[in-house]
Amino acid sequence: MTDNDETTWPPALWAEQFQAASEQAVEQQTEFARQMMTAGTQGPNGLPEFAASSMGTATFKTRVQSGGRISIPDAEREALDIEEGDIVQTVVVPVKRDREDDS
Repeated sequence: MTDNDETTWPPALWAEQFQAASEQAVEQQTEFARQMMTAGTQGPNGLPEFAASSMGTATFKTRVQSGGRISIPDAEREALDIEEGDIVQTVVVPVKRDREDDS
């Protein structure tokens, strides 16, 4: 590539590539989490003892409530020691739509 090379990807192709890479990353993270969760000794809450403390992540499905709110299930909050007022980072991936598109 030269300094004068102004070749760019069309926006649609870039979006498609980004979506594919994002989906692959989510699949790999989910598989890693599944392997970590099934390895080792089961703790009293049904999860391996090291899972919540060493990974610090949870994967679950939840519904969007009024005002765009989502809830973290009790088991995940306990496993990750999340309390009211804590700041958490989320990654949102739409899974299923129960509505019909009007467009």
